[in-house]
Amino acid sequence: MIRNERQYRITKAQAEKFSRAMEEAGARSSVDPLLHRLQQDAIRSQLQDLERELREYETLRSGQESVLTLDSFAELPLALVKARIAAGLTQKDLADRLGLKEQQIQRYESTGYASASVSRLQQVIDALGIRVREEVFLKG
Repeated sequence: MIRNERQYRITKAQAEKFSRAMEEAGARSSVDPLLHRLQQDAIRSQLQDLERELREYETLRSGQESVLTLDSFAELPLALVKARIAAGLTQKDLADRLGLKEQQIQRYESTGYASASVSRLQQVIDALGIRVREEVFLKG
């Protein structure tokens, strides 16, 4: 997942390279047809993955997403990253709101908030201005 503008620019540049590689691969006629098809399939697959990540980031950044649905508590860290992007905040903006260094937010996001306490997660939720609706399903 793309987490910041730098990663967005890098991913966009990579997608452009793969797009050019697709065009170049299409022009090759001296390569074995099976190998040619395998090369094109591999490039196409990678390009589709990059384009999907770009669309997701652009959609979040545009504010078009208003609800993120989670199936488990384990999905909360990724939802916090998405919520930050959707709120139009950089990692530095969030760090400033929490009185932390930008590198701490980068660490939290890159590790899925593994070192964050529950109280820190609540502070992040509050700083993002989001509402989390909790449901606990009991074993029955």
